[in-house]
Amino acid sequence: MSSPFRSLSSRQRHAFAACFLGWSLDAFDYFILVFCVSAVAADFHVARTEVAAALSITLMFRPVGAFLFGMMADRFGRRPTLMFNIACYSLLELACAFTGSMHTLFILRALFGIAMGGEWGVGAALVFETLPKENRGFFSGLLQEGYAIGYLVAAAAYALLFPWFSYFTWHGHAFGWRGMFLLGAAPALLVFYIGGKVEESPTWKARGELEERTIPTMGLRKGLLQYAGTFVFLVLLMTGFNAFSHGTQDLYPTFLQKDHGFSAQLTGGIAILYNVGALAGGMVFGSFSEKVGRKKAIILAALLSLPVIPLYALSHSVVALAGGAFVMQFMVQGAWGVVPAWLSELSPGPVRATFPGLAYQLGNLLASWNVVIQTKAAERFGGLRVVLAATVAIVACYLALVAAFGRESKGTELKNNFA
Repeated sequence: MSSPFRSLSSRQRHAFAACFLGWSLDAFDYFILVFCVSAVAADFHVARTEVAAALSITLMFRPVGAFLFGMMADRFGRRPTLMFNIACYSLLELACAFTGSMHTLFILRALFGIAMGGEWGVGAALVFETLPKENRGFFSGLLQEGYAIGYLVAAAAYALLFPWFSYFTWHGHAFGWRGMFLLGAAPALLVFYIGGKVEESPTWKARGELEERTIPTMGLRKGLLQYAGTFVFLVLLMTGFNAFSHGTQDLYPTFLQKDHGFSAQLTGGIAILYNVGALAGGMVFGSFSEKVGRKKAIILAALLSLPVIPLYALSHSVVALAGGAFVMQFMVQGAWGVVPAWLSELSPGPVRATFPGLAYQLGNLLASWNVVIQTKAAERFGGLRVVLAATVAIVACYLALVAAFGRESKGTELKNNFA
């Protein structure tokens, strides 16, 4: 576990740490609302479906951020863009704590989606242009599981602090969920770390062609046209991936609370457990992809989620549900752990901050109403049990099928060309 880090220079460690923390805290800010759906709905006297729509709005606007911040990173550099991006999503998360209506919350979550959409592509470009290709699969798995770390921290904060925040009110409104959003401003402190410790991507600094720095739209157009097939494949792939993760995570706390009557503390505790499984799965399958290839690792993880469905969604005891959720997220995030390396390896160099991030977030857009569809289906079927089970069965098979058509890329050198 530690040997891959021992091989890194101080510059490489700082770059990885900054991008890992940026992605983790980005996910933390997103999942705060996931845990507070019921509380926000009660405070504003609206249906949970309406609050769930705010989650979908965030996902829908992420492609805009992937494009805008990716273009900035390809034009001005990965490091300054990452700093600006983190500052944006932190301040927007803070603003959510003071909203007085669902309408305002929708607007803020749309803007948050733009900021959130930029972080992954910019961070992945900085990391994989800085790290050596050796052990790329391991670092890919660990980087992607910053998402699970963010979910885990949000779960811990919800379990420990939400009950305490709930004792207070703010202008006649419940303060519990607002206190959680106040915590979401903490990632802004990461900007100072990046400014003091992180260096620019050596690959970006080495770019010599003037048009690649001064007219990034030309590079993007060339990349999209020349790699149109790859881009469409990545969008279809990321649609499956986003449906896989959000379809198994976003409503699971609601499932535990509403279908099984679990308390906030127990729900948060189970969420911590299954995010530990997610973290382990990402590193295991990320490292495994260095041996068997990116495609095989993804397909195997996706298919292994199918036997877990009965425990994950159809069981009744706390132990069975917690165990099923742990293994399910081990497989879900195991597949995800391969994504940063695979998308970076398949992307053309001059637009590496834009190309994979845009494909990722367009997939997010296509899967963005997953949570609303699941919520409406749950109302029809009287709960989320069957809905969650069907989601895993359909999406896992789709993901394995699409991944099978991809090109293997393990060991690819990341250079600033289109070859």
